[in-house]
Amino acid sequence: MRILLVASAFNSLTQRVHAELRDRGHAVAVELALAEGALTEAVRRHDPQLVVAPMLRTAIPEEVWSAYTCLIVHPGPPGDRGPSSLDWAIHDGAEEWGVTVLQADAEMDAGDVWATMPCRVPPVAKSDLYRGEIADAALAAVLVAVARFADGSYAPRPQDGTAVRVRPYLGQGVRRIDWAADPTATVVRKLRAADSQPGVLDELLGAEWYLHGGHPEGVLRGRPGELLATRAGAVCRATADGAVWIPEVRARRLPGGPPTFKLPAVLALGDLLPPLPEHAPPVLPGLPDDGDPSSWADIRYREDGAVGRLSWSFPGGAMSTDRCRRLLAAYREACARPTSVLLLGGERDFFSNGIHLNVIEAAADSAAESRANIEAIDDLVEAVLTTTDRLVVAAVAGNAAAGGVMLALAADEVWCRAGAVLNPHYRLMGLYGSEYWTHTLPRRVGPAAAERLMDRALPVSAAGALRLGLVDRVLDCAPGAFAAETGALAAHLASRPATAARITAKKTEQQRREAETPLAAVREAELTRMRATFDDPAAPYHTLRHAFVTKRRPDATPPHLARFVSPASQTSSNPSGGRFTGTAPHGVPSRPHG
Repeated sequence: MRILLVASAFNSLTQRVHAELRDRGHAVAVELALAEGALTEAVRRHDPQLVVAPMLRTAIPEEVWSAYTCLIVHPGPPGDRGPSSLDWAIHDGAEEWGVTVLQADAEMDAGDVWATMPCRVPPVAKSDLYRGEIADAALAAVLVAVARFADGSYAPRPQDGTAVRVRPYLGQGVRRIDWAADPTATVVRKLRAADSQPGVLDELLGAEWYLHGGHPEGVLRGRPGELLATRAGAVCRATADGAVWIPEVRARRLPGGPPTFKLPAVLALGDLLPPLPEHAPPVLPGLPDDGDPSSWADIRYREDGAVGRLSWSFPGGAMSTDRCRRLLAAYREACARPTSVLLLGGERDFFSNGIHLNVIEAAADSAAESRANIEAIDDLVEAVLTTTDRLVVAAVAGNAAAGGVMLALAADEVWCRAGAVLNPHYRLMGLYGSEYWTHTLPRRVGPAAAERLMDRALPVSAAGALRLGLVDRVLDCAPGAFAAETGALAAHLASRPATAARITAKKTEQQRREAETPLAAVREAELTRMRATFDDPAAPYHTLRHAFVTKRRPDATPPHLARFVSPASQTSSNPSGGRFTGTAPHGVPSRPHG
């Protein structure tokens, strides 16, 4: 079918629906709901067979829903209504939730139900939950609803007999933290319910800030509300019965002032921050354990026999100069351990989205910080590419983009969760790209496919990445099960007799490639073009970066999204082979791949 996606932004869920519907043979286009009245004309111009709204903050006009079947994805179970569904679920401590696909009509969230899927609510931040369990349930529900619509015989179920719960926008009056009275569990729940938007408005060091992200601290204690320590750019603040780590803050925007954006807390607070001890534990404090599990850290390492796992969790998947350097130091430490297989990647949510655009935007010299950041991530990728004494596996639990995809491709194998979305391109940020992509991407998918991926700048599903050869294995499991499943697979890989011979052959192959095309030459060719962009004040990169960081709404839907993408135009070569492991969630059958 010709399916039009209508969305307030081309966010992670919209990207996943776009990629997965293309995988299943549909022609898909996107129209962003921007100027009032423009959506009606845009839908008429596209004339789709079906309209799907994966993430829409505004109502669909009557002129549209009365003429076309419009399916709305609501992140709540049947009967749940209101604009803060997930926020309330986390705020109230719900353990089970769901997603409903309903038909648009005159009343918001009150239309007939085409499909609904339940899901768990693990103790994670809202954005992590949204990209994980909620996205899995939403995708499954959308696929069921689309199949029912295509069949033509299904009658959607009215909500007349459903218990309705209409809840208002969850405002700052409810979110506000009482540092003198709220225990750690309450503070963390409030912070998680506000991540990544809108944050929790708070007074700190004589100014107003939105707090983003929250992790409980098991050891440090102090006077409630007091700042106790720093770690990896985060600040630790005492609660009524413990403490929490706050990784990011955003200054409250003043009336008429410039837009503000999230930054690592220590960087944002700057000179306001009093001298505090830096409580940064070493990555490998007491192997095989990775230190006190009750204390938050953004980089961790642990071992299980011959398998090491270096994991990280960076807000938004952004890898600043500091994060890249710390991760490189941790990687070198991990490579000093007597393991034969090393897993790289977070245990859930983002793998990496490349350089940290917010930190670059905030720098006094954004060009210099851009250069430093790209050099630092290149150093990390080079270390992975030149590791020859063990097998390195990129465990991609969640979404990855740009340099983050190329970091994964530097590994010997790439194992990806079925729910991940990959964006292996740079041009939408006005960049040529680095991270040795000109070396690894064509080697993986072939020169022609690499050029198409870079030029079209469209999201790729995990299954699509497997067909292309971007990844070697797809694991169809729940977000919380990915770490255990990859750990078991890595242990099996380490135990195979052929692994030692493969490591030996790897070193020979790396030497052959280096003689053929030196990595230093690849790096310098890429960086020459990147530096030229960074150092040119008129380069589109600077304008595009500012718009991205400040979340400026575009004037129109980007042309590459507004066009219907035909499945026939997709590349489906897989030179490296691959495996699809597991069964699809929610009873949706999986297809074999590779």
